[in-house]
Amino acid sequence: MGNILFTSDFHFNHDREFIWKKRGFDSVYEMNRYIVSCYNQVVSADDDVYILGDLMFGGPERLEDGLKLIKQLKGHLHIVRGNHDTDTRWKAYGDLYNVVEMENSIYLDYNGYHLYLSHYPSITGNLERDDLKKMTLNIFGHTHQTSIFYEDMPFMYHCGVDSHACFPVGIEVIISDMNRKIRECKGYL
Repeated sequence: MGNILFTSDFHFNHDREFIWKKRGFDSVYEMNRYIVSCYNQVVSADDDVYILGDLMFGGPERLEDGLKLIKQLKGHLHIVRGNHDTDTRWKAYGDLYNVVEMENSIYLDYNGYHLYLSHYPSITGNLERDDLKKMTLNIFGHTHQTSIFYEDMPFMYHCGVDSHACFPVGIEVIISDMNRKIRECKGYL
């Protein structure tokens, strides 16, 4: 068994400057190549990677190009549907050899932590508790934010490429970040 990692919002082939230029690239093609490279640097063939939506963009003429990029990704892919994962794309993901699960959201229990994986940020916990194992924690994408926490809430973690320099993030890093953040927030409890 390999590692568990999370990412979202590749937006492969999204040829609008507000996506690739904002990320610091000179073209959408450069962005596509860089995201695949970063991903494959940290993911091994036996890892489980939860991709929380918006894998690709573009019309039907770009579908095969996007699927070729996804086929290059290592690991076992668990995909949560995003707002840009159209019916056509969703069906095509299901035919890829590296995709093992496709859901609208996923519940994942890991070492006593209860995780709700979604494309959209979802309030699932509250600050009355100071033990993350007593909460349902949300890992999400969608917002393209560069910070890792949604509105400073320690139980809502953004895993998207925009907040992790285009790399997937491991589950142990997420749990460590959340525990650090909840200690910082104790003054608000």
